[in-house]
Amino acid sequence: MFNFTGRLLSLSAAALLASTVISSADAMDDLVKAAKAEGQLTTIALPHDWCGYGAVIDGFKAKYPEITINELNPDAGSGDEIEAIKANKDNKGPQAPDVIDVGLSFGPTAKADGLLMPYKVSTWDSIPDSAKDADGAWYGDYYGVLAMMVNKDLVKEAPADWADLLKPEFANAVALAGDPRASNQAIQAVYAAGLSSGAAAGEAAGTAGLDFFKKLNAAGNFVPVIGKPATLAQGQTPILINWDYNALAGRDTLKGNPPVDVVVPKTGVVAGVYVQAISAYAPHPNAAKLWMEYLYSDEGQIGWLKGYCHPIRFNDLAKNGKIPADVLAKLPPAESYASAVFPSLDEQGKAKEAITKNWDAVVGANVK
Repeated sequence: MFNFTGRLLSLSAAALLASTVISSADAMDDLVKAAKAEGQLTTIALPHDWCGYGAVIDGFKAKYPEITINELNPDAGSGDEIEAIKANKDNKGPQAPDVIDVGLSFGPTAKADGLLMPYKVSTWDSIPDSAKDADGAWYGDYYGVLAMMVNKDLVKEAPADWADLLKPEFANAVALAGDPRASNQAIQAVYAAGLSSGAAAGEAAGTAGLDFFKKLNAAGNFVPVIGKPATLAQGQTPILINWDYNALAGRDTLKGNPPVDVVVPKTGVVAGVYVQAISAYAPHPNAAKLWMEYLYSDEGQIGWLKGYCHPIRFNDLAKNGKIPADVLAKLPPAESYASAVFPSLDEQGKAKEAITKNWDAVVGANVK
C-alpha cells in the first residue's frame, strides 16, 4: 500500500512508488489525498484547442477543484517540453513541468536521458503494448493523421495530395503548424511528404521530404510562418498542414467564417502517436500521477475523442460500448484512413534526425 504523508515524496520514495499500477479503491483514495495535499499540477504545451484539451483540463478541475493547474507555454513544441525539464531539474518553482505530452520519438530519448518517472495507470493493460514503454516511462495517449486544412474562400479547388501543393495556384499559401526543427507535428508533415514521393520509410523519406519542401519554398508556395486557424482565416496561410484533429477542431472554431475543407491526402497518410510522461523532477509527482489516471480513464479518453483525437484506448472503449454515438458521428469516414501508416520508432528517429539537422541547409526557410 501507499504510505503518503500529505507532503511531497522524496525522489527515492517516489521511485519506489513510480511504476505501481493502482489496483484498489483504497490506493486510488490515497493518491487523491496526496495529490490534493500538493495542491498544484504544472502542465506545458497544452493549447485548449488541441485535441479537446480545454474540456479535458476543465473536467480535471471540476473533479479535483483542490488542485490548481499551472499551464506553461501552450504553444511549445515537443522539443521545448524536454528542454523545460532539463532546464528546471533543480527548480521546484512554477516553471518546472510535472507532465509532458510529446511526439512518440521524444519518449525513448527522454527515458534514456533519465528525464522521466515511470508510472503505470490503472487502465494500463488496455493500452496496446506497441504504444507504451514496458517500464511505464511513457505511454501513447492519442493519434491522428496529417491533413490539409483549407480556406475555401481563398482556395477554390483544394489540393488532393502532396504533389498538388507545388501547383502555381497555391503561391504563398502553404504553411506548417510548427517549426520542423523542433515541432513533432511539423517533422511528421515533412516526413509524410517524403513518403508520398515514394521514398522508403525512415531516413530516405525524411530526406525526400526536405527535397519536397525545398521545391515548395523555391516555387514561392511555402509560407515560413507557424500556421494556426487564425492565420488561415486571415489569409496569411490559406493551406495549413496539421494533424486532422487540429484541422477539424479549427474548422469548428471558425464556424464557417471562412468555410474550411479538411483533406486527408491520397498518399503519404502518416499517423502520429503522441505520448504522456511524468518528469523525473516533477515538483508535484502525486498530482502528476492523478492527472495520468484521469487522462486514461474512460472520461479522459472520450474527452480527447470529442476533440477529434483517436485515444489510445479507442478499441477497448468501442468494444465495451463506451463511446457516445454523437461523438462517433463527428469523426471522418474510415476510408480516409485506410492507407495510413504508423512509422516505427526507428523510422521516426532516423527521419527526425535527417529533418531537424538538415532543414536549414536544404530548405533554408526560417519558420517562426
